[in-house]
Amino acid sequence: MKKNYRMVIAYDGTRYKGWQSQKNAENTIQGKLNSIFTKLEGNEVEVQGSGRTDAGVHAAGQVANVRLSVEMPAWEIKDYVNHYLPEDIGVMQMKEVSDRFHARLSAVKKTYCYRIFNSSDPNVFERKWMYAIAEPLDVEAMCQGASCLQGVHDFAAFCRKPSKKKSTVRDISSIEVVRKEKEVDIIITGNGFLHNMVRIIAGTLTEVGLGKYEPLRVRQILESKDRKYAGEMLPAKGLILQSVEY
Repeated sequence: MKKNYRMVIAYDGTRYKGWQSQKNAENTIQGKLNSIFTKLEGNEVEVQGSGRTDAGVHAAGQVANVRLSVEMPAWEIKDYVNHYLPEDIGVMQMKEVSDRFHARLSAVKKTYCYRIFNSSDPNVFERKWMYAIAEPLDVEAMCQGASCLQGVHDFAAFCRKPSKKKSTVRDISSIEVVRKEKEVDIIITGNGFLHNMVRIIAGTLTEVGLGKYEPLRVRQILESKDRKYAGEMLPAKGLILQSVEY
Protein backbone atom coordinates (compact mmCIF):
# COMPACT_ATOMS: atom_id res chain seq x y z
CA MET A 1 0.00 0.00 0.00
CA LYS A 2 1.33 3.41 -0.95
CA LYS A 3 1.87 6.15 1.61
CA ASN A 4 1.53 9.85 0.88
CA TYR A 5 4.47 12.12 1.73
CA ARG A 6 4.52 15.91 1.87
CA MET A 7 7.77 17.74 1.08
CA VAL A 8 9.06 21.30 1.32
CA ILE A 9 11.56 21.90 -1.47
CA ALA A 10 14.04 24.73 -2.04
CA TYR A 11 15.77 25.38 -5.33
CA ASP A 12 17.85 27.86 -7.25
CA GLY A 13 15.99 28.01 -10.54
CA THR A 14 18.78 29.72 -12.48
CA ARG A 15 19.71 26.80 -14.73
CA TYR A 16 16.32 25.07 -14.92
CA LYS A 17 13.44 25.25 -17.38
CA GLY A 18 10.96 25.72 -14.55
CA TRP A 19 9.17 23.32 -12.23
CA GLN A 20 7.07 21.24 -14.59
CA SER A 21 8.40 18.22 -16.47
CA GLN A 22 8.48 18.72 -20.22
CA LYS A 23 8.92 16.22 -23.04
CA ASN A 24 11.35 18.49 -24.87
CA ALA A 25 13.25 19.70 -21.77
CA GLU A 26 14.87 17.31 -19.31
CA ASN A 27 16.23 20.04 -17.06
CA THR A 28 13.24 20.78 -14.78
CA ILE A 29 12.82 20.58 -11.01
CA GLN A 30 9.93 18.11 -11.19
CA GLY A 31 11.85 16.03 -13.73
CA LYS A 32 14.87 15.71 -11.41
CA LEU A 33 12.65 14.65 -8.50
CA ASN A 34 10.61 12.22 -10.60
CA SER A 35 13.77 10.51 -11.79
CA ILE A 36 15.15 9.97 -8.27
CA PHE A 37 11.86 8.81 -6.75
CA THR A 38 11.32 6.43 -9.69
CA LYS A 39 14.75 4.94 -9.05
CA LEU A 40 13.93 4.55 -5.35
CA GLU A 41 10.48 3.05 -5.94
CA GLY A 42 11.39 0.83 -8.89
CA ASN A 43 8.32 2.07 -10.77
CA GLU A 44 7.28 5.29 -12.50
CA VAL A 45 6.63 8.01 -9.90
CA GLU A 46 5.31 11.55 -10.43
CA VAL A 47 5.78 14.26 -7.82
CA GLN A 48 2.86 16.71 -7.52
CA GLY A 49 3.87 20.33 -6.85
CA SER A 50 1.78 23.14 -5.40
CA GLY A 51 2.09 24.93 -8.72
CA ARG A 52 4.43 25.72 -11.58
CA THR A 53 7.31 28.12 -11.33
CA ASP A 54 8.66 29.43 -14.61
CA ALA A 55 12.16 29.02 -15.98
CA GLY A 56 14.65 30.86 -13.80
CA VAL A 57 12.30 31.34 -10.83
CA HIS A 58 13.49 30.18 -7.40
CA ALA A 59 11.76 28.65 -4.37
CA ALA A 60 12.43 28.54 -0.65
CA GLY A 61 9.15 26.85 0.23
CA GLN A 62 7.75 24.93 -2.73
CA VAL A 63 5.46 22.18 -1.44
CA ALA A 64 4.98 18.83 -3.18
CA ASN A 65 3.62 15.41 -2.42
CA VAL A 66 4.55 11.95 -3.62
CA ARG A 67 3.03 8.49 -3.11
CA LEU A 68 5.45 5.66 -2.40
CA SER A 69 5.24 2.00 -1.40
CA VAL A 70 8.90 1.68 -0.40
CA GLU A 71 9.33 0.64 3.25
CA MET A 72 11.54 3.43 4.61
CA PRO A 73 10.93 6.13 7.23
CA ALA A 74 10.40 9.65 5.92
CA TRP A 75 13.78 10.91 7.17
CA GLU A 76 15.59 8.13 5.32
CA ILE A 77 13.71 8.83 2.08
CA LYS A 78 14.62 12.52 2.45
CA ASP A 79 18.30 11.67 2.93
CA TYR A 80 18.24 9.33 -0.08
CA VAL A 81 16.70 11.95 -2.37
CA ASN A 82 19.04 14.73 -1.23
CA HIS A 83 22.03 12.47 -1.82
CA TYR A 84 21.16 12.20 -5.53
CA LEU A 85 19.79 15.71 -6.11
CA PRO A 86 22.12 18.38 -7.53
CA GLU A 87 23.37 21.00 -5.07
CA ASP A 88 20.89 23.64 -6.25
CA ILE A 89 17.81 21.56 -5.29
CA GLY A 90 17.06 20.33 -1.78
CA VAL A 91 14.24 18.60 0.10
CA MET A 92 14.10 20.57 3.34
CA GLN A 93 11.24 18.72 5.04
CA MET A 94 9.47 15.41 4.46
CA LYS A 95 6.69 13.74 6.40
CA GLU A 96 3.93 11.21 5.93
CA VAL A 97 0.49 12.81 5.60
CA SER A 98 -3.14 11.86 4.98
CA ASP A 99 -3.89 10.27 1.63
CA ARG A 100 -6.28 13.17 0.96
CA PHE A 101 -3.47 15.75 0.89
CA HIS A 102 -2.62 17.09 -2.58
CA ALA A 103 0.03 19.79 -2.87
CA ARG A 104 -1.85 21.74 -5.54
CA LEU A 105 -5.51 21.04 -4.83
CA SER A 106 -5.20 21.48 -1.06
CA ALA A 107 -3.32 24.81 -1.23
CA VAL A 108 -5.20 27.94 -0.09
CA LYS A 109 -2.51 30.66 -0.25
CA LYS A 110 0.93 31.26 -1.73
CA THR A 111 3.46 33.96 -0.96
CA TYR A 112 5.94 35.22 -3.55
CA CYS A 113 8.71 37.76 -3.09
CA TYR A 114 10.28 39.79 -5.89
CA ARG A 115 13.75 40.99 -4.84
CA ILE A 116 15.29 44.16 -6.27
CA PHE A 117 18.86 45.33 -5.65
CA ASN A 118 18.35 49.10 -5.53
CA SER A 119 21.83 50.56 -5.71
CA SER A 120 24.40 51.71 -8.25
CA ASP A 121 26.96 49.47 -6.51
CA PRO A 122 27.83 46.07 -8.06
CA ASN A 123 25.74 43.25 -6.60
CA VAL A 124 28.61 40.78 -6.51
CA PHE A 125 27.25 37.95 -4.35
CA GLU A 126 23.50 37.91 -5.11
CA ARG A 127 23.36 39.01 -8.72
CA LYS A 128 21.81 35.69 -9.78
CA TRP A 129 18.86 36.07 -7.40
CA MET A 130 18.00 39.77 -7.56
CA TYR A 131 17.07 42.24 -10.30
CA ALA A 132 19.22 45.38 -10.19
CA ILE A 133 17.87 48.94 -10.50
CA ALA A 134 20.45 51.68 -9.96
CA GLU A 135 18.03 54.64 -9.66
CA PRO A 136 16.51 55.16 -6.19
CA LEU A 137 13.01 53.73 -5.83
CA ASP A 138 10.26 55.66 -4.03
CA VAL A 139 9.03 52.88 -1.76
CA GLU A 140 6.22 54.99 -0.29
CA ALA A 141 4.76 55.60 -3.76
CA MET A 142 5.13 51.89 -4.55
CA CYS A 143 3.19 51.04 -1.36
CA GLN A 144 0.39 53.40 -2.40
CA GLY A 145 0.22 51.75 -5.81
CA ALA A 146 0.32 48.27 -4.28
CA SER A 147 -2.68 49.05 -2.05
CA CYS A 148 -4.82 49.38 -5.21
CA LEU A 149 -4.21 45.67 -5.91
CA GLN A 150 -5.18 44.24 -2.54
CA GLY A 151 -8.47 42.34 -2.42
CA VAL A 152 -10.51 40.43 -5.00
CA HIS A 153 -10.02 41.79 -8.52
CA ASP A 154 -9.83 40.79 -12.16
CA PHE A 155 -6.07 40.75 -12.83
CA ALA A 156 -6.27 40.30 -16.62
CA ALA A 157 -4.08 43.41 -17.09
CA PHE A 158 -1.31 41.69 -15.12
CA CYS A 159 -1.31 38.41 -17.03
CA ARG A 160 0.94 37.64 -19.98
CA LYS A 161 -1.67 35.71 -21.92
CA PRO A 162 -5.11 35.75 -20.23
CA SER A 163 -7.23 32.71 -20.98
CA LYS A 164 -10.67 33.33 -22.44
CA LYS A 165 -11.92 30.11 -20.85
CA LYS A 166 -10.52 30.52 -17.31
CA SER A 167 -11.25 33.23 -14.77
CA THR A 168 -8.64 35.93 -14.23
CA VAL A 169 -10.13 36.92 -10.86
CA ARG A 170 -7.79 36.41 -7.91
CA ASP A 171 -7.76 37.36 -4.23
CA ILE A 172 -4.62 39.19 -3.09
CA SER A 173 -4.81 39.13 0.70
CA SER A 174 -1.55 41.00 1.28
CA ILE A 175 0.93 43.03 -0.77
CA GLU A 176 3.85 44.88 0.76
CA VAL A 177 6.85 46.83 -0.51
CA VAL A 178 9.71 46.78 1.97
CA ARG A 179 13.15 48.39 1.86
CA LYS A 180 16.08 46.60 3.51
CA GLU A 181 19.09 48.89 3.02
CA LYS A 182 20.04 48.34 -0.65
CA GLU A 183 17.25 45.82 -1.24
CA VAL A 184 13.58 46.47 -2.05
CA ASP A 185 11.22 43.49 -1.73
CA ILE A 186 7.71 43.21 -3.19
CA ILE A 187 5.92 40.53 -1.15
CA ILE A 188 2.57 39.23 -2.39
CA THR A 189 0.22 36.68 -0.81
CA GLY A 190 -2.83 35.41 -2.68
CA ASN A 191 -5.08 32.45 -3.33
CA GLY A 192 -3.54 31.95 -6.78
CA PHE A 193 -1.59 33.73 -9.49
CA LEU A 194 -1.95 34.10 -13.25
CA HIS A 195 0.84 33.49 -15.75
CA ASN A 196 3.70 35.94 -14.97
CA MET A 197 1.34 37.95 -12.73
CA VAL A 198 3.82 38.67 -9.94
CA ARG A 199 6.58 39.73 -12.34
CA ILE A 200 4.22 42.10 -14.19
CA ILE A 201 2.95 43.58 -10.91
CA ALA A 202 6.57 44.03 -9.80
CA GLY A 203 7.40 45.76 -13.08
CA THR A 204 4.40 48.08 -12.77
CA LEU A 205 5.19 49.03 -9.16
CA THR A 206 8.82 49.59 -10.12
CA GLU A 207 7.73 52.14 -12.73
CA VAL A 208 5.71 53.87 -10.00
CA GLY A 209 8.82 53.83 -7.81
CA LEU A 210 10.83 55.45 -10.61
CA GLY A 211 8.23 58.23 -11.02
CA LYS A 212 6.95 57.07 -14.42
CA TYR A 213 3.42 56.53 -13.08
CA GLU A 214 1.42 58.12 -10.29
CA PRO A 215 0.37 55.49 -7.69
CA LEU A 216 -3.33 55.78 -8.62
CA ARG A 217 -2.41 54.81 -12.17
CA VAL A 218 -2.15 51.23 -10.87
CA ARG A 219 -5.91 51.22 -10.17
CA GLN A 220 -6.61 52.47 -13.69
CA ILE A 221 -4.43 49.69 -15.14
CA LEU A 222 -6.26 47.11 -13.02
CA GLU A 223 -9.67 48.38 -14.18
CA SER A 224 -8.59 48.41 -17.84
CA LYS A 225 -8.12 44.59 -17.81
CA ASP A 226 -5.66 45.16 -20.66
CA ARG A 227 -2.06 43.94 -20.46
CA LYS A 228 -0.76 46.74 -22.71
CA TYR A 229 -1.28 49.34 -19.99
CA ALA A 230 0.72 47.57 -17.28
CA GLY A 231 4.47 47.87 -16.77
CA GLU A 232 7.15 45.62 -18.17
CA MET A 233 7.54 42.08 -16.90
CA LEU A 234 10.66 41.90 -14.76
CA PRO A 235 13.19 39.04 -15.21
CA ALA A 236 12.58 35.68 -13.55
CA LYS A 237 15.76 35.75 -11.48
CA GLY A 238 14.33 38.16 -8.90
CA LEU A 239 11.29 36.01 -8.08
CA ILE A 240 11.11 33.44 -5.28
CA LEU A 241 8.23 31.29 -4.07
CA GLN A 242 8.49 31.80 -0.33
CA SER A 243 5.74 29.62 1.11
CA VAL A 244 2.47 27.76 0.53
CA GLU A 245 -0.36 27.61 3.06
CA TYR A 246 -2.89 24.82 3.56
